[in-house]
Amino acid sequence: MLVGEPLDTARLGETLLPKRLALPIFCSDPLSSVAYATEEILLILALGGVALLHLTWYAAAAIVFLLIVVVASYRQTCHAYPGGGGAYVVSSENLGQTAALTAASALLVDYVMTVAVSIVSGVSAITSAVPSLSDHEVVLSVAFVVLLTLMNLRGVRESGRVFAIPTYGFVLVIYLMFAVAAVRLGTGATIRAESADLPITPVDTYTGLALVFLTMRAFASGCTALTGVEAISNGVPAFRKPKATNAATTLAAMGVLSVTMFVGITALAMSYQVHVAADPTELGLPPGTPTSTALAQIGRATFGSWHFLFYLLQAVTAGVLILAANTAFNGFPMLASILAKDRYAPRQLFNRGDRLVYSNGVVLLALAAIALIVAFDAELTRLIQLYIIGVFVSFTLSQSGMVRHWKKVLASPATPREERIHIHRRLAINAVGAALTALVLVIVLLTKFTHGAWLVVIAMPLLFLGMKGVRRHYDQVARQVAIAPDAGPRRPARHHVLVLVAAVHAPTLKAIGYAQGLRPDTLTAVTVAADEQEATRLREAWARHDTGLPLRILHSPYREVVGPIMAHVEELAAAPGTDMLSVVIPEYVVGHWWEQPLHNQNALRLKARLLFTPGVAVIDVPYLLESARSARSARSASPEQRDA
Repeated sequence: MLVGEPLDTARLGETLLPKRLALPIFCSDPLSSVAYATEEILLILALGGVALLHLTWYAAAAIVFLLIVVVASYRQTCHAYPGGGGAYVVSSENLGQTAALTAASALLVDYVMTVAVSIVSGVSAITSAVPSLSDHEVVLSVAFVVLLTLMNLRGVRESGRVFAIPTYGFVLVIYLMFAVAAVRLGTGATIRAESADLPITPVDTYTGLALVFLTMRAFASGCTALTGVEAISNGVPAFRKPKATNAATTLAAMGVLSVTMFVGITALAMSYQVHVAADPTELGLPPGTPTSTALAQIGRATFGSWHFLFYLLQAVTAGVLILAANTAFNGFPMLASILAKDRYAPRQLFNRGDRLVYSNGVVLLALAAIALIVAFDAELTRLIQLYIIGVFVSFTLSQSGMVRHWKKVLASPATPREERIHIHRRLAINAVGAALTALVLVIVLLTKFTHGAWLVVIAMPLLFLGMKGVRRHYDQVARQVAIAPDAGPRRPARHHVLVLVAAVHAPTLKAIGYAQGLRPDTLTAVTVAADEQEATRLREAWARHDTGLPLRILHSPYREVVGPIMAHVEELAAAPGTDMLSVVIPEYVVGHWWEQPLHNQNALRLKARLLFTPGVAVIDVPYLLESARSARSARSASPEQRDA
């Protein structure tokens, strides 16, 4: 009812994406980042007062240049690695497994942060329009994560149709806002933000190196505009053929939209003299006063008395910010699946669910994001400080790996001469990208480490070690279950079978019949009695049914069942002449969940203990009670039969 009917694996091709759906699915994060990237620059520069806000232009120009370089670099990745995997696969093939796992840990952290930051940003847009909801941000954020999870569990293509509406709506309304602002400013109108006359109280005096450091910190915060750029290179296999070309084209379209919207919003923010601060008191407002986001102020000032357009802007902004998390909901499960295939993550993450999506990865991402939102009380200012560390780690490793890739191609004698010119151009693009992103990574680490980014610096190595541990476990298992060169199936020299008896009834007789069919060398039955009277009743019932088997009664003065049986089994398994010991457990099966707690579950506890006993095989012989038979018949009946 929630996620739809299961899909046949043969229909996997139907889930591939055309460019018009791939854009909102993979690019909602970078497109939505422009909604708060300018605000993040202004927030940092506001620490030095109004006099430093003019530096916004320099930070924005550097971000635009960096965005263009990164988009151009990842277009090369799409063509060179059409199998997807992005930074992880590129690093794995060109820089080694240590670099690959570093990139993977950075991307996994980044995806979790993307969901948390995007959802909380969207909720902030809602509370800017409806301040009365500001006390319920955590609940709203968690609810939106759950909603996105359910939508993604329904399938990539189906969710893409829904997500396309707010994404394209956001782009159109932003360009509409630019058009209205151009007309009004062009006709001589004076437009000022609601906060233009509010003074910003500087927290300190910034000169010399302190001013340089503050500007670098503002640039680092504004680099949130680059988040999600790598998602397309991770998800190239989800595109229709020609996959690499379609992915690169979609990436270019995203770059054009992101650059123009970011530049436009920054220009209007400076023109309208938008003032923002993390603390309302820095704007001369009473503590706890709700403040609007920079984009909300720009929209309110631009549309003026056209209130419906302002609320439309806030609606589509909230929608695209919330749906920006969908970029991570596509990238995280796909990357986790690749890691699971390489045995660096649990195998469950490799499997597709009923709707042909990596359901386990979707659920895992949602749980991690919810935990982060609750832990940080849905405060965007605190969460944003953890952001983009992982982004630029993966950027740097990916572009460095691409440089190594192109050098390998150039070194190959099989590379045609006419291709070498194009390869040199691609090498130059990736080299510039690697150098710039490495520089930005250093800036981000220096400026954000003490403001909360140290948590990411700790989380990434922990993930790295965890993935290494998972691989070590799988390698150990593979070695232990490997077949020796001269090995083959071996029949046990002596096979002993033990039938556990709780009472003399039909399930016991069925288990005995099954055990006799095994043709063991010895076959015995064993039961547990709490006192002599119970032992006598068991002997008499056993004699009446003449099973032909000896019955051994284990006395248990403390009325325990599992302990005496385990001691007896371990004694038999260790006895000389025992090559294989099989323990047959009769168990009756009920058909309703509420019947299960009415039984003592001794069989379940015994199976759990016996599985860890060396030299012992556990055989469960189920006996279906009437309720189980009825439930089975109902499940196997056709819809018409069930209705009848």
